[in-house]
Amino acid sequence: MIHPTAIIHPNAKVGKNTKIGPYCIIGKDVKVGANCNLKSHVVVDGEVKIGDKTNIFSFVSIGSEPQDLKFKGEKTQIIIGDNCKIREYCTINPGTEGGGGVTKVGDNCLLMVGTHIAHDCLINNNVIFANHSTLAGHVNIEKNVVVGALSAIHQFTRIGEGAMIGGMSGITGDVPPFCTAMGNRAKLNGLNIVGLKRNEISKVEISELRKVYNFIFISKKLTFKNRVKEIEEKKNSFYTINKLLGFISEESNRSFCLP
Repeated sequence: MIHPTAIIHPNAKVGKNTKIGPYCIIGKDVKVGANCNLKSHVVVDGEVKIGDKTNIFSFVSIGSEPQDLKFKGEKTQIIIGDNCKIREYCTINPGTEGGGGVTKVGDNCLLMVGTHIAHDCLINNNVIFANHSTLAGHVNIEKNVVVGALSAIHQFTRIGEGAMIGGMSGITGDVPPFCTAMGNRAKLNGLNIVGLKRNEISKVEISELRKVYNFIFISKKLTFKNRVKEIEEKKNSFYTINKLLGFISEESNRSFCLP
């Protein structure tokens, strides 16, 4: 299961039935789960934990020092979940002391060719990054998000649950849940209807969410804050609407992407 040319530190922990291919290098503080497959020329170093059934393709680098001038060699970590696919030339950097100390990728994530996950990013479950997606430090991405190819996401940005980022976009503001955003210095382009349907959100709920979206982001009535407050006072029972309102009310270092 382990190719003779692979270099694995004796203190590293490799799970049952995991395959380590030619010329891979595994550092002393690395833990690889069961039934994983590291194809070839994969480098994993530093304090890294990789879940079960995760496939890592050739020329991936996980755990090299973060590209942050404030990093002084402190002990930080990377946690990668179960059943992920990490394609060729992806890079994942560990956290920093000032940013929480951990970079995390959830379960069932797909990182296509050339994706970069910078220090202190927190990626939830079922997230897809198309080719050459780039995350700066401290980005927080909630579950079921799709990030289009050649997109760049600014540091400290939040991407809400079920959002869709169009290809070649520059994201400099928070993208609310279930919305689409695209463009150079991206703007909101409405709801991610395809994603909502795939997640079996009912037509009734989508219709109500659309009304809320239009009132908060399109309407010129009142101020943005008062429009949000008016929707909150109606006390909706729909998950998507409450999720959207909760995201908007959370503290953030960035402004919102707007239409």
